Amino acid sequence: MPRFASWPRALAALPAVLVVGLVSACGAGRDEDSSIRRGDEAFALRKYDQALAEYRLALRQGADDAHTLARVAHTYAMLERVDDASTFYAQAVAEDSSLVDQAVSDLMRMAEHARERQDRFAMATAVERALRMRPGLGVSNMSLDLARHYFQIGEHGRALPFYENALFELPDSATADVLLEVGQAYEQIDDCQHALLYFERYREMSGPRGYGQVDWHIGTCGFRLAREIRAGPAVPEHELNRALGLVERTLELGEPRGIQPQAWFEKGLILSDLGDCTGAMEALRRVAEMDNAGALADRALAIYDEIRFGRGLEALRGGRCR
Repeated sequence: MPRFASWPRALAALPAVLVVGLVSACGAGRDEDSSIRRGDEAFALRKYDQALAEYRLALRQGADDAHTLARVAHTYAMLERVDDASTFYAQAVAEDSSLVDQAVSDLMRMAEHARERQDRFAMATAVERALRMRPGLGVSNMSLDLARHYFQIGEHGRALPFYENALFELPDSATADVLLEVGQAYEQIDDCQHALLYFERYREMSGPRGYGQVDWHIGTCGFRLAREIRAGPAVPEHELNRALGLVERTLELGEPRGIQPQAWFEKGLILSDLGDCTGAMEALRRVAEMDNAGALADRALAIYDEIRFGRGLEALRGGRCR
């Protein structure tokens, strides 16, 4: 936080850097100096609107030095006007980098106040501006609120670093629900590999109460990732086995119910590529037996027959069934 000078009590509310500016203003007779002096006096009496009017007048009169800009910024900060405060602090810091501590302190104070009144947008704006001035700045206990703010507005990639910070800060008893949110954030940016790690951790921690909520995500992400793996060029055997494990997890959980025929079909194709023709045929047969397979059943039966009547050519196909 900014330091305060040990001046008379009426000026104790002024940051030290502003008080220094007041000393120089008191002995001058220029119009802008008079405006600054009146602004400082109003600020000391917590008449922030009046102080701001005087400081802005000084700017119009030509007092556009770093300390005057900082006065304007600090007064906007006292009025909780994040955008205006950050704009003037950016100008002040550009002229005098020693003002960065005061700027960051005011911005983080506004962020905390916004968090207390549950204004996540203002909180995030203040933190963003502070981070521009001091990258890597800690955000105290605001990590989870920031993460949820970005998640809710669809900026899932920006949410993830704050979620990761929150997981380190939270007690174990409060971690489970956050794990689910982190998994969903990764899922939204199409990173199912990381999403599944968090979904499975959530499932383990939450127990049966969380199965209904997370199994759909595990099944969906696992199936999607399995298809991506198998669709790659010249997929090695260990990757096919990884895809098989993912699709089998979807079948084990039985979720989402609507893609179970597709999961069995995918399993059949993977087993075929691995050269397990009997297993592939069994998986494809299961597709044909499912009521909601639709046109997929016809495709499954066609591949089933292709494997069944072409198994004598396995050696020529490098172990693959089709």
